[in-house]
Amino acid sequence: MTTNKFHKITIILIGILISLNSFGQENNTQLWEKANAYYTTEEYQQAVYEYEKIVQSGEESAKLYFNLGNAYYKTGDVNNAILFLERAKVLAPHDEDIDFNLQIANQFVVTKIEELPRPFFLRWKKSVTDSYATDTWSAISIGAFILFLIFLGFFIFSRRTAIKRTAFWFGIVAIIFSGFTFSFASQQKEDIKNRNNAIVFCPRVTVKSSPAKTGTDLFLIYEGLKIEITDSLSTWKEIKLADGNEGWLPDSCIVKI
Repeated sequence: MTTNKFHKITIILIGILISLNSFGQENNTQLWEKANAYYTTEEYQQAVYEYEKIVQSGEESAKLYFNLGNAYYKTGDVNNAILFLERAKVLAPHDEDIDFNLQIANQFVVTKIEELPRPFFLRWKKSVTDSYATDTWSAISIGAFILFLIFLGFFIFSRRTAIKRTAFWFGIVAIIFSGFTFSFASQQKEDIKNRNNAIVFCPRVTVKSSPAKTGTDLFLIYEGLKIEITDSLSTWKEIKLADGNEGWLPDSCIVKI
């Protein structure tokens, strides 16, 4: 009897969780349609409000961040526009529309940075890695590994030397390709998980030589600038610019991407 009651309670709880999840999904769908309707009628502040509700529910997607970033841009809030477009880019680094809109928004950033040149092989790897989303690279890696298993089967069970030789070399290519594409998927997943970049939200802020107000003033930066967080101490963040300059900022002046 006790066991039956436990099973009934478990089933009821599972049913409640499923219902709550379904309700949340339906609610977000309604919010999404409502936000898009506001955007279409150029009521951008209302669109921002509805998109933000979806974000606050815990949902995350490149499309959501892209639309929210565009809505913020239309309201004149360039900082949040850049923030959410950058968040969209993390999830969809290959999306040309996101890149284009980011270029437009970044025209309003006062601080202009000359990015340090990177070695060719790093630029090439970044370009290749960003050409597809994480799920796509994962699917390609799995497909290549399945091909490797097929070629391995031909190599083991075939009696013809020509087939064995062909299967061996194609199998080598397939397993190497699977390894490379798996590393691309892992790199993108790592970038999504460890977001060490941020956007400056203070209108203007002085970068310090140490994590203290008494630290030496190094240089001045303005809102909207994208920076990399390299370390943290109390309420201060060590940051690095694309041109290699480093220093410390109060964490109240930045928002992580």
